[in-house]
Amino acid sequence: MSTLHDIDPECTGSDCDPVETIILPRAGDIGGFEVQRVLPSRERQMVGPFIFWDQMGPGEFLTGKGVDVRPHPHIGLSTVTYLFSGSLDHKDSLGYDERILPGDVNVMTAGSGIVHSERTGQDVRQEPSDLFGIQSWLALPQKH
Repeated sequence: MSTLHDIDPECTGSDCDPVETIILPRAGDIGGFEVQRVLPSRERQMVGPFIFWDQMGPGEFLTGKGVDVRPHPHIGLSTVTYLFSGSLDHKDSLGYDERILPGDVNVMTAGSGIVHSERTGQDVRQEPSDLFGIQSWLALPQKH
């Protein structure tokens, strides 16, 4: 974590642009867990290649509980998942079966199509657990 121990800088002169848009996230459920989705919004449909930007948690699960995003398809995008705490088990139709842990970067590319699921592992459900992470969805160029 970085800390700036000085006072907040003031913006003066013609180089200072006001904040264009403030976007408040919407809550959505992904298999028993709330996600805050910032993009898309009514005010901003896309920002560059980003078509979705989600924050997962922070949240806690009781023993026996967890995330259950069942198998579903994607096409024409890549997802980038990063966890600050907890874990997710990613399985997909290309044969990948990976546990995503804090500090890992999981990239899934669904060019012409993929089916995947994300769940809390059965071993993790044997005791209380937590989850906190982000996931960005990136639109792929048509040729990919």
